Amino acid sequence: MEKSTSLLYRTIRGLVKLFYPKIEVVGAEKLPDEPFIVVGNHCQMNGPIACELYFPGSRYIWCAGQMMHLKEVPAYAFQDFWSKKPKRIRWFYRFLSYIIAPFSVCVFNNAHTIPVYRDARLMTTFRTSIEKLEQGSSLIIFPEHDKPYNNIICEFQDKFIDIARLHYKKTGKEACFVPLYLAPDLRQMHIGEAIRFNADAPIKEERQRICSRLMAEITSMAYSLPEHKVVPYNNVPKRLYLSNIPGEANENETTCC
Repeated sequence: MEKSTSLLYRTIRGLVKLFYPKIEVVGAEKLPDEPFIVVGNHCQMNGPIACELYFPGSRYIWCAGQMMHLKEVPAYAFQDFWSKKPKRIRWFYRFLSYIIAPFSVCVFNNAHTIPVYRDARLMTTFRTSIEKLEQGSSLIIFPEHDKPYNNIICEFQDKFIDIARLHYKKTGKEACFVPLYLAPDLRQMHIGEAIRFNADAPIKEERQRICSRLMAEITSMAYSLPEHKVVPYNNVPKRLYLSNIPGEANENETTCC
């Protein structure tokens, strides 16, 4: 059942869809005929926005739980989005982080999201995720963190793989992980070949295997496309965006992350 949403959220969503470029989904025929877990490049806020608006089927997006609580938004938003801005203008972004707080709470609590926490509440994230898979919905996760991998993505945190282990324990089904590469410059999101979880392998090995495969597939999709600027994980100036063509990438690749 589609959850009811507030009028303010529907208005915000309508405005975003009106002004945000339409994203073409390439490779949707590769999606499994079962609930799956999509793993993609974050692209700052482009990943969640593009997937909320254009990813096909019933799906729920993992999002920072702090963005759903009024008192937690300002500190998290400033640190995650704007802490690397020049010192002379950081005051403005600190102020802005308070302005966006009520809108953030509205959007993240009404959109198709699952809050992610890094404390004892993490088990709530996992339980909710497994419930959504059982109900026939898929998950979308952006697991990059501040460690460079290449000129396309940052390395993935790997604990999200445990969803598949818990899902298997409860249902006996081995879930698929689907790589996704979003290229806002091309107005496209590309879907790669699914990678199935192996319940017989040790979970530590599966975390490493699946994350390595996902990062390699996303990188391969990016390299196969026409030249474009890659929107990095971190909110850096656009002049520091790197090219998807390896030979054209800025020598200082750490700027991507």
